[in-house]
Amino acid sequence: MRVFVTGATGWVGSAVVRELIAHGHKVVGLSRSEEKAAGLAADGAEVLLGMVGDLDLIRKGASEADAVIHTAFNHDFSRFAANAAEDRVAIETMGSVLKGSDRPIVVTSGLGLLAPGRIATEDMPAPPVSDRWPRASEAAAEALAADGVRGAAVRLPPSVHGEGDHGFIPILINLAREKGEAAYIGDGLNRWCGVHRDDAARCYRLVLETGVTAHAYHPIDDEEGVPFRRIAETIGKGLGVPVVSKTPEEAADYFTWFGMFAGMDMPASSALTRERIGWAPTGPGFIEDIGGDYYYR
Repeated sequence: MRVFVTGATGWVGSAVVRELIAHGHKVVGLSRSEEKAAGLAADGAEVLLGMVGDLDLIRKGASEADAVIHTAFNHDFSRFAANAAEDRVAIETMGSVLKGSDRPIVVTSGLGLLAPGRIATEDMPAPPVSDRWPRASEAAAEALAADGVRGAAVRLPPSVHGEGDHGFIPILINLAREKGEAAYIGDGLNRWCGVHRDDAARCYRLVLETGVTAHAYHPIDDEEGVPFRRIAETIGKGLGVPVVSKTPEEAADYFTWFGMFAGMDMPASSALTRERIGWAPTGPGFIEDIGGDYYYR
């Protein structure tokens, strides 16, 4: 297949590009900088230089592809609502040129607010778009599916880990380093799950190769939910700092804007994904990996 990948130089997208090329697919990758485009080309991809907000450009990329994988998203949470709106328009724009064909679009979503206090499964509907959670990636894909486009979402866990990670775990590590202690909220029993970056990339490929037959997929490693306290303990050990519990009031000062995520309960199952597309994780598990030396250099 000729696959158009947005976010092709990002943490997840670059791994998806390499995974697709390694298995014989042709990739056209969207890159917002010439410097990153050089690395993309070195991986064997064709480069489309520009931003995801350039609607004519992404329309062209989608129109000339057999499939679209959308991993781009601006994670500046100070303007989360605006970024979510831009993301929705991008998905709608690319999807508009896929109507009337059998060409699929696979978008990227997350597990936040999907099933608080329960283990999220692939058959659960996406949470409604709201002021608290404005990201509408999955809602946009569902609207396209209702209009005859083969659309689906890969729901990534809060940690897509591996060497070079610059996501949520490094944020927690930097906070612990700055504050001199690794923290959790209350009893720390709210759960996070994770997946190794390469395992996540393989999931995207298998979703395409098996025909995009479901509305959502979960690349989650063998632990459906790790208590946040255990994450803090791993970070504390890695940095050699104390591990402490924070009250909600203390947590607001310690975590600041990140407190919403630190307090989320986000366990998830990947049982249906494994059954439907034959996916299984092969990389290191969540706690094993974030305990690695490279996270603390």
